[in-house]
Amino acid sequence: MTRKVRVGVLFGGQSGEHEVSLVSARAIMEGLDPQRYDVTPIGITKHGRWIIAPDAHTRLLAQADPAKLPGGSSAGAADAADGVDDVETTDPLTLMVAGEQSPLKTLDVVFPVLHGPMGEDGTVQGLLELMEIPYVGCGVMASAVGMDKAMTKVAFSGAGLPVLPWLLIRRREWEREPAQVLDWVEQRLTYPMFVKPANLGSSVGISKVTGRAALAHGIAEAAAYDRRIVVEQGIPAREIEVSILGNDEPEASVPGEVVPSGEWYDYEAKYLSGASKILIPAPITLELAARVRRLAVQAFKAIDGAGLARVDFLLNRETGDLYLNEINTMPGFTPVSMYAMMWEASGLPYTQLLDRLIELALERRGRGRHA
Repeated sequence: MTRKVRVGVLFGGQSGEHEVSLVSARAIMEGLDPQRYDVTPIGITKHGRWIIAPDAHTRLLAQADPAKLPGGSSAGAADAADGVDDVETTDPLTLMVAGEQSPLKTLDVVFPVLHGPMGEDGTVQGLLELMEIPYVGCGVMASAVGMDKAMTKVAFSGAGLPVLPWLLIRRREWEREPAQVLDWVEQRLTYPMFVKPANLGSSVGISKVTGRAALAHGIAEAAAYDRRIVVEQGIPAREIEVSILGNDEPEASVPGEVVPSGEWYDYEAKYLSGASKILIPAPITLELAARVRRLAVQAFKAIDGAGLARVDFLLNRETGDLYLNEINTMPGFTPVSMYAMMWEASGLPYTQLLDRLIELALERRGRGRHA
């Protein structure tokens, strides 16, 4: 009888997307075929402590912020009223220096279901590389570039891909000379604009601004999350997304479109209101769909992606111009998340998608450290 694959599902983390990670991880753990996999839950608390235990997910869910949990996801949290206070935790350095005695070394592969900084940005990927443990998804460089909105745009531009005009502001510049920074931005971009922390996801810390006062407030809010702030030109846009799967020969799913319940696709519209519409396939021409898929694969290759990513586009409603917006190297991962739904519509069900991602992780490691 073939031995089951030992999969560590890594979730939680220290970013503002901690709660979204918990929801993604639960869906993955429930979706992995118990006949094929032995699953080990690995939780990271908001303070960076690691819990490797069967009830790790339940314990982190008990201490999650209910206001940030996507609808209905707090169910079961009351079963772990003690939270993590009475359970043994450790830190990543201890796990690493333990060498062959580390509980992580008993695993065949790790599935890092971490969204945002300190998880999706190459940090955890670097730890797993040092420990020589295969893992699902992009490597250190691709994860770091994909997480950083400014570096993503640099990579896209370098590959000749279309991006909207944008500017980078550093927190220190803003704190020293706010009026000059506002003047500089207004001389180069027109309202509306979008202001974003360079390293964050799930629309946390992002503002749509239509005037100078709002711009100042948006920069200050983004600066609370990151020392680097991206300001982008706003356009009357439709939001088109594509899922990517593969290593050296990545494939693109059918495109989908997000119709936000609010003025734009913020955290409320994504996870809490339940009123945003998802259109799969996107109601666009076959010619445009083919271009979107082609550009998505090029974007994935531009950051040297591996395993998976979701590529987001902005389609100008008035001119029809198409622009790369972002690439998400660990998108939301429930069966009703855009990434999974676009593959479902492309003929790859959720459980088979999980199988394929684990296969890709093992395949990449099997070809060597720098494969």
